[in-house]
Amino acid sequence: MRWIFLLVCLQPRYLRGARILALFPIPSPSHYFFALPYLKSLASEGHEIISVNPYPLKEPIKNIYDIPVPEVFENFNEILEFVKTPKTTWQSSDFINEYTLNLTKSVLNNEGVRRELLSPKSPRFDLIIMDLWRIDALCGLAAFLEVPIIGMAPYGTDWKIDELVGNISPISYLQSPSSHFHNLETYGGRLSHFVERSITWINYKWRHVEKQKALYKKYLPNIANKHTLAETSRNFALVLVNQHFTLAPPRPYVPNMIEVGGMHVDPDPKPLPKELEAFIQGAGDAGVIYFSLGTNVKSKSLSEDRRKLMLNTFSHLPQRVLWKFENGQLPGKPPNVFISKWFPQQDILAHPQVRLFITHGGLLSTIESIHHGKPMLGLPCFFDQFRNMEHVQRMGLGLILNLKEMAAEDFNSTIVRLLTEKSFEVMAKITGARYRDKPMKPLETAIWWTHYVLRHNGAAHMRVAGRELDFFIYHSLDVLATFFLAFFVTLTIFAFCMIKALRKCYQFKNETNILKKKFV
Repeated sequence: MRWIFLLVCLQPRYLRGARILALFPIPSPSHYFFALPYLKSLASEGHEIISVNPYPLKEPIKNIYDIPVPEVFENFNEILEFVKTPKTTWQSSDFINEYTLNLTKSVLNNEGVRRELLSPKSPRFDLIIMDLWRIDALCGLAAFLEVPIIGMAPYGTDWKIDELVGNISPISYLQSPSSHFHNLETYGGRLSHFVERSITWINYKWRHVEKQKALYKKYLPNIANKHTLAETSRNFALVLVNQHFTLAPPRPYVPNMIEVGGMHVDPDPKPLPKELEAFIQGAGDAGVIYFSLGTNVKSKSLSEDRRKLMLNTFSHLPQRVLWKFENGQLPGKPPNVFISKWFPQQDILAHPQVRLFITHGGLLSTIESIHHGKPMLGLPCFFDQFRNMEHVQRMGLGLILNLKEMAAEDFNSTIVRLLTEKSFEVMAKITGARYRDKPMKPLETAIWWTHYVLRHNGAAHMRVAGRELDFFIYHSLDVLATFFLAFFVTLTIFAFCMIKALRKCYQFKNETNILKKKFV
């Protein structure tokens, strides 16, 4: 019995329930709602989750405890206003970097965070799981609490996330999340993509890295004296990426970067409310169109011109339309349109009567649509939505329109085309089948690798050396400079010898001519 008792005591803590700190302070709902099923699953296995987020649970869940950070909503509307007008790449980068800096500051100033996490009496943790949206200073909590850290990328990876783990991110064929889509199959597209990526990189490295460092030193001074921010932010045990090779162009990953695209998708759709089910069934063979612009872009905020264009188009369609509209009333709404402030989106997309999804193109919505094999009409508004919808169009899963500039005829003809051309439906079902064909469900994959990190004390053996290298060494610029210098020196010596030889030849020729004249 004594040996059994000792064996139990020596088991890794996670087997008896680990204490996990979850940092998801981003005000965009999609970031936290992507992670929530994962956190709930960990909690159901006995782990204790302390969650820093702006969306505290409406109903308590065993083993999940919220630290609300409502302050992050204070300036969130500034982002939505900012993207309404075209901006340069430098202006966009500057704005986002400054916004996330202030967001990070508001989290570190939060009373609950300071009391529960930054005080000397803070509880012991075994792991940190955090969002990876440029909240660099919060990475210092891993060093402060002396625990491994897992990052989550709800919108897929980008150069900044790749850099954290030393992942290769070839600019020649991988599109960056951006409000601009570059055709990388052309020289002009690669050139403009290179320029945009360079501007965003320079903006962050030259203007905002020092501000993040200052924040880190201010709130975690003792740790900052031992470890630099670069060291703490490049010490991720794992990065869970909301991506899959059927959802975007296939790309390489280092060992501790794991695809869990669609982790939030519920594999078991629930029955719809009776009123909603009756409306859908009443559509008959014509079917139903589901329309949602997500949580950040509000349909109620659309201009009167855009609303009238859509209502007029919908009124002439034989299909019925479900429209996520945030107001209780929609003047001029035709009888074939059903509005609601909220819809069970995944359950709707799973319904066989739903034939088309009109979407803003957010990654979570895109994945849900692909999972259920539904064609899409993309109306992207900002950031990664353009990249997501361009891939959807290239794969033959749907089409794209400009929400601000599309004419009524374009909107109507595109919807009709998507509903009548069978190729879109066929390709959507094929891609959905490819996406669902996996050895493990994404959520199971995330849980397994989380336990792997806990079992192996942070799994440092998975991390590549490239994450510790600076830009010049990582890209072998110092080596290339050596070859360039050697080539330059060799060329200089060769040129010097050639000039010296030519001078001697010229001198010899002159001396020969003088001798000839003398003897003549």
